[in-house]
Amino acid sequence: MSGQIEASTALVALGANMPFGALEGPALLGAALVGINGAGLRVLSQSGVWRTEAWPAGSGQPDYFNAVVQLGVGRMSPTDLYGELEIIERRFGRERRERWAARTLDLDILTMDRYVGEFGGVILPHPRMTERAFVLAPLTEVAPNWRHAQTGLRAAALLGALPVQSRYERVGDIPAP
Repeated sequence: MSGQIEASTALVALGANMPFGALEGPALLGAALVGINGAGLRVLSQSGVWRTEAWPAGSGQPDYFNAVVQLGVGRMSPTDLYGELEIIERRFGRERRERWAARTLDLDILTMDRYVGEFGGVILPHPRMTERAFVLAPLTEVAPNWRHAQTGLRAAALLGALPVQSRYERVGDIPAP
């Protein structure tokens, strides 16, 4: 193909530990999926909801609810997708004030098909995803055959290699809004 980018998919992590209006936890993640679909992105598959301790441990923040979705993103670049996800976060009251602060909604691009490297400030695959059980556990559900572009390891192997860092448990499915 002459310089044209093929249609693409992305794996995106969702997290929330603060309410937004009357929504919180799994219901907030469900509403976020509606927002994602409304932005012209297609949810192809989704994990269940995982409840985890806030990071860093001992921060005193409420637990997080996490999930991973596979999205059809067409011919979007990583920076285009990042921009769309930031807009959705803001619609759900996300304010970026300090690192690791509590948040109403956090949307992180984990991987995007063949993209490896830095793209306008977006680093793919996500540089800390292999250190986070709250990402790897739902990732094993949504994409069990996915392999890390740099190590070749599957999410389940990466999860199994982690030291016990914090508690995480599957608490159900993302409810339909």
